[in-house]
Parts: sequence; structure tokens; C-alpha cells
Amino acid sequence: MPESTFGAVIGMWSSSMRYDTEHPMPRENPPNPAGFRTGYVAIVGRPNVGKSTLINRLVGHDLSIVSARPQTTWHRILGIKNLPGAQLLFLDTPGIHESEALFNRHLMRSAERALADADVIAWLIDAGEADHPDDALILDTIRRSTRRVPVLLAPNKVDRVAKPLLLPLIARWRTVHPFAEIVPISAATGDNVDRLEGLLARMLPPGRPLYPPEDLSDRPERFFIAEAVRGQAFALLRQELPYAVAVEVGAVRAREGTHLTDVEATIYVEKDTQKGIVIGARGAMLKRIGAAARPAIEELLGTRVFLKLHVKVGEAWRKDPGALRRFGYAEP
Repeated sequence: MPESTFGAVIGMWSSSMRYDTEHPMPRENPPNPAGFRTGYVAIVGRPNVGKSTLINRLVGHDLSIVSARPQTTWHRILGIKNLPGAQLLFLDTPGIHESEALFNRHLMRSAERALADADVIAWLIDAGEADHPDDALILDTIRRSTRRVPVLLAPNKVDRVAKPLLLPLIARWRTVHPFAEIVPISAATGDNVDRLEGLLARMLPPGRPLYPPEDLSDRPERFFIAEAVRGQAFALLRQELPYAVAVEVGAVRAREGTHLTDVEATIYVEKDTQKGIVIGARGAMLKRIGAAARPAIEELLGTRVFLKLHVKVGEAWRKDPGALRRFGYAEP
């Protein structure tokens, strides 16, 4: 994708401050068209129910890691979708589930903050699964965290379910909560997603657009660089160490007079043995991760990229509040 599309839309800086992730340039609010609606839509559900797949389809770009393995979304990610009469701000949240681990509790708090900020909630369930223990937790979280905002239920993965089974499913869920709508969808195939999008837009409150029409997210470039590396490390190493990897981006420097950007990032693991797995024999695995991540980073920055990866041990970083803050999984 050319620089004028994806690379430009995510950056929120002038060219002289392109890589300043700490001090974005102020922006003027767009005008308020008559009848326009805008607001936040929190996409919630259990791990691996399809939230990231749905966000990526709605926005039209891969903002979130998608995997068959559960719990790959670790941050609250904002995806922006502009329609002729509405601006929908989708919040992709970590999967809500019961856990006592410090890292997972921080993920839960991130999901709860998204619910507190939402103007509309879209709750995804797996249409092909029976009742799950975490569903009661999610419903309780929704009831505790919302300001009486509309809640839309979206049974997902209907492409895997026989249609005669959907009506009893919908009827049963109608007895659980007074949902504003129940819309069966398939985020993977796109079935009924347009209808879901239209209903969500109509449920938003009136208001001016909060972001210019060219923006796709409020996250800085460094965040998506880190996610590109983490996503490939996850894809290649999910059997060996699926949840022990964090990524921190260091230098991002455009080479003057060239169409090349130098990017340095550090992959953190929790044990020395894991470090060896990430590096691989003679650095082979680290090279594979870099080669797989580079195309997405080049698409993002709109230049060729020289990507240099390091691997460090951050012992038990998922249990370290300081490390969680540094990697962006907890508030400062």
C-alpha cells in the first residue's frame, strides 16, 4: 500500500516530528455536519471469539493480531471507520476471562475501561458454542461498567453453524439481557457485517467527527511496528512460548536522502532458554521473524526498512508492574 494511504493515516505528526511518539501535534476538530453521529464502540467477548477479525474487517486494515490461538490482543486498540453520516471509533479489547495472573488482570482492566468509555457495546459470542462460564462474567462486567448504553449481541462464526440452530440461539439470548439488537455475523467471511455496522452507526450519539477522515487509528507508528514484530514472533513460536513475548521499539530513523528507514526493536522473553528459542540456530529464527515482519512495517512507513532485532531476557516480566507499564500493558 502506498505511503499516502496506510503510512500517512496512522501518523499524527508533521514530517519534522514523524517519529515523536510522546508529543503528537495538536489538531483542529473537524466541522460538525448536520445529522452526523460519532462515538466509541467497544467490541467485547471471550478470547478467540473473533473480535480482532471483526475490527480488521470493519476498518478495512489489519490493525490487530489475528490468530487461532486465544488472547493475542493485549492492548486496547482504536480503529476508526468513516461513513457518510458517521464516524465509528472501534475499541478492540483483550478477551474477558477469569484469571488471577497479574498480566491478565491488567488486560481485564483495559477491557473494563473500554466498556466505561463506550457509547455502544458490541458483544461477540461464538454461535457454535454452548454456554461458557466466562459469558456470565462478561455480562456482569457489562452491567457494572456501562452508563446504560445500548448493547448489541453479535453471534459470530455463523458460517460454521446450521441456520436452523440460529433461531433457538437468538431466542435464548433474548431472555438473558434486553439487547438493543441481536445480529448473527461471520467476521471471517463478512456475512451480515454491513448490517451490523449500519446498526452501530445509528446507535451512536449525534456529534462531530473526532478524527480527520484519513486516520485509521490513534496509535503511533511505533505501536504498529511493535505489533508487527510481536505478531510474527507469535505466529512462528506460538507452540514454544505463546505468551512470553513482548516487543519494545527503539530507534526509528529515516536515512537522509534515501528511501530507507532504520528500525531497531527488542524482543523480550522471560527466561534464558526462551531467548535461545527466539534466536534459533545461528540466528535463523530471529531472521525469520524479521523477514516476516518487514513487509508490514514497510507498508506502514511507506519506505524500505532495515530492521534490526535484539532479544533480551526480562525475567518474569508479566509479573512485574514496572515492566507492564513500560510495555504499555498498564497505566503509568
